[in-house]
Amino acid sequence: MMKMRARLTGLLVLLMTASLTAGGTPSAAADPLWFDAQAAAAFTVQQGRFTDGLGREVVLRGYNVSGETKLEENGGLPFASAADAAKSAAALRALGGGNSARFLLSWAHAEPVRGQVNHAYLAAATEQLRAFLKAGIRVYPDFHQDLYSRHLFNQGSWYTGDGAPKWAVDAGNYPQESCGICLFWGQNITQNEAVKRATYDFWHNRGGVQDAFLATAQATMAYFAQHLTPAEFAAVAGMDPYNEPHAGSYDSGQTSRAWERDVLWPFYVKFRARMDAAGWQNKPAFVEPNLFWNANISFQKQEGGLLDAGSALGPRYVFNTHFYDQKAISGIFMPGKAADGQYAGDFATVRDRAAGAGTAAVVSEFGHPLTGTVSDKAPTVGKAMYQALDSRLPGATWWSRPEQSGPVLSGTQWQWDIYHGRHHELMNGNPDKVLTAGDAWNDEDLSAVRLDDSGTAVLRQDARLLDRLYPSATAGRTVAFSYEDRSRDGSATLSWNPVPASLPRVSELVGSGQYGVLLWRSDGTAAPTAAPTELHLPASFATARTTVVSDLGAVTGPPSYTTSTPIAVAPEPGGTGSRRLLLGSGSSGSSGGLHYALVTNGATAPSAALLSGARAELATWAAGVAARG
Repeated sequence: MMKMRARLTGLLVLLMTASLTAGGTPSAAADPLWFDAQAAAAFTVQQGRFTDGLGREVVLRGYNVSGETKLEENGGLPFASAADAAKSAAALRALGGGNSARFLLSWAHAEPVRGQVNHAYLAAATEQLRAFLKAGIRVYPDFHQDLYSRHLFNQGSWYTGDGAPKWAVDAGNYPQESCGICLFWGQNITQNEAVKRATYDFWHNRGGVQDAFLATAQATMAYFAQHLTPAEFAAVAGMDPYNEPHAGSYDSGQTSRAWERDVLWPFYVKFRARMDAAGWQNKPAFVEPNLFWNANISFQKQEGGLLDAGSALGPRYVFNTHFYDQKAISGIFMPGKAADGQYAGDFATVRDRAAGAGTAAVVSEFGHPLTGTVSDKAPTVGKAMYQALDSRLPGATWWSRPEQSGPVLSGTQWQWDIYHGRHHELMNGNPDKVLTAGDAWNDEDLSAVRLDDSGTAVLRQDARLLDRLYPSATAGRTVAFSYEDRSRDGSATLSWNPVPASLPRVSELVGSGQYGVLLWRSDGTAAPTAAPTELHLPASFATARTTVVSDLGAVTGPPSYTTSTPIAVAPEPGGTGSRRLLLGSGSSGSSGGLHYALVTNGATAPSAALLSGARAELATWAAGVAARG
């Protein structure tokens, strides 16, 4: 029934899009394929995985857009204009390889006067958000906060915050902020009395401040629902209610787990009701646990993970968490660099917690400083984090037991700020403290993008790391996935997933090139009526150099898509020039049949004998995987 409704909605969306184009409004999107509108018509959680309107398993990959929202220079908006938003969105898709964005919003600017929603702010935010939807990017907005509010800080403060409006701070009569001896801005969360008290008051609704936030959140969501077209609104994946929640202070005898159960979870239930009232009843809430639940430094870690929500999360809630390697960031607790499998355990914990809650997971923030004393770790930390998103196994053991990979995790890297290094932010309103460098916020420098002197978006990290092969939509259920990106740490190529010696023809075919392997079980729908499995194809995989070896066939230079072509290439929706690899379900349509596909750019013109040999090796290997489970 859900698939039927999605297909009907998709047909309506397709007809509306055609009508708009025929009416004279130019379309930036490439010609859609027959299944695109149906796929985009819904986004939900089924059996612990994200799914689209055709029931295909979806993986979200992208970035936070952006830390600019924390600043005042553009009035709490991610961009100075809708044109800048469109430039950023096109680059995120084409350069960054993303299909999703966590879109930051500011409560302070949405409700600058208590009880009065700033419709001008919402209108501008809608236009900027729309630019990402037009680029084929799924978006989930986030009411962002750090250290509760910038209005807790004065012009002479060493730090700043973002989130709550000035009236909420003024009503609290908080002490002058002071972090004491703090080396990192995050220490304010647990050491700054003003931050702690204000945060505590929010969670306990002192003076009705939480009620005011919920009312503004509902008004914001209703505005989006009313001012986006049906097709645009369908691509809004859900809503993140609150960034990095923490108690501020615990009541006497209260544990972090009890706080999640008795304070945080009831807030999410209230927020969920506001979503329903605003017309978002078919979209999940992307809820975050106590931000310290998965800290990798023992003295920071606090019990949590929404454990007492039980299996109540799915499908109306998504388990949404962040992960930063605080050991690496500290410069003390991890003296070396990250290695193969560095975060396999950390991200396995995320997978297990989501599975226990009966829902899908997203790592909505991860990253590492790109300048400063620990920036030398960034290439390896980034590679290890993406590796852990792809699979719960290290590369060294992936080939021997891929069936233990677990689901491919969705994630949005922090962050994507085209204004990086070109800011003009008066820190806490101080005209003598104009911040221009980095992210212009508490000495952070994590943006993956910047504008060059010509105004063109360029990456600040290795494109091989960021623009990745990944299964964006799987027709069936993913069994395993791994990607060897060959990203670099300086002049050294990082290769953590070697093809085993037992597969010599596969090793020869891959050579020193990038490669990915996907194993999936079909949903039983036979071509040509079945929508294909899709993988995002990085720019480094020129079509002529892309080789695919699969049970569906073996080809170098895949052709353009038709319903009768089992292996093909097509533009991704949005008209940005990004591409996708399309893999048909095969002719048998057998439910649960195991498929495999190796995708590589390592060979220019492989011989038929090499392709045949590699295919035979992969078939034997995949049969072993199938036999084990």
